[in-house]
Amino acid sequence: MKYFPVFLDANKLSAMVIGGGEVATRKIELLLKSTTQITVMSETVCASVERLINLHQLTWLKHNYQAGHFSTINLVIAATDDMLVNKAIYQEATPLNILTNVVDQPDLCTYITPAIIDRSPMIIALSSSGSSPILIRMLREQIEKTLPQAYGKLADFSFKFRDHVKARVKGLRNRRSFWENTLRGPIGQAILNGKQQQAEQQLIASIKQEIAPPCGEIVFIHSKDGNPDNITLSAHRTMQFADAVFYDDDVNPELIEYVRRDAEKFPQSVKSSILINYQHAIELAKQGQKVLYLLAGNEALPANAALNSSGINTQSFTFGDNGNGACATDEH
Repeated sequence: MKYFPVFLDANKLSAMVIGGGEVATRKIELLLKSTTQITVMSETVCASVERLINLHQLTWLKHNYQAGHFSTINLVIAATDDMLVNKAIYQEATPLNILTNVVDQPDLCTYITPAIIDRSPMIIALSSSGSSPILIRMLREQIEKTLPQAYGKLADFSFKFRDHVKARVKGLRNRRSFWENTLRGPIGQAILNGKQQQAEQQLIASIKQEIAPPCGEIVFIHSKDGNPDNITLSAHRTMQFADAVFYDDDVNPELIEYVRRDAEKFPQSVKSSILINYQHAIELAKQGQKVLYLLAGNEALPANAALNSSGINTQSFTFGDNGNGACATDEH
């Protein structure tokens, strides 16, 4: 990655915007979604900037850029139309380890602002690393069309009941499954429809029910040529719920990015075409873990006596030929 994605704590943000035109207006409006700890440095400002200064009681240094005012800030945006001034801002800020953004001059930036979809408290940030703003705009439009405005209420709801669910639903995978079923089902729909009280009553009733501890299983995924575009929906969901994943050097490493980030990774030095590490996978499954075994190609697996006698549930998925979602599933 050319840029490291990160979200900054708004409570610890102290920003300065240098410039007073329409570009500065847009930058101030964006910052105001998170903080009012904003200083504007410009001798003159346009009407929209002045309105924001007065409305939110922002600090206004009524002079153009001067060095020596960065001691109390940790983020600066240069929004002037003078390239020499912008460069001077960058040269002052970077030795002080201040996050610096010079509008339309990426070579003078230590960070760039992504495209943002705001469903607070849920935030989606998109970036092409500065290579194609138009492509990001198109992607943002697609996501916004499929993401209800009330989606943030689902996040608030989850936070409100997180500790209650954690106390009642044992096992990390069980909780993941519980929350997915809850947010995708009638309770989640009730939240989106504005029926908060109904949703809360339904959730309380559901966590009072006895929930069994997680059962371990082993899922084999045949990735064929390893093209990520051919991951089926079933395989993708399995990868997101895995507790552990086994794979060898023949597996496309890009596929590991689709596995749940905190799943334990077990790269194998011996190729699966020679030997599959059944014993280790069985041990983890017996501990209640969902074990994923990624396989290159599409060769049928030979029967294994240890696996057959273990009583562990197994499944097998195969990537679709054209990314059409087709898959084969075997359960034992």
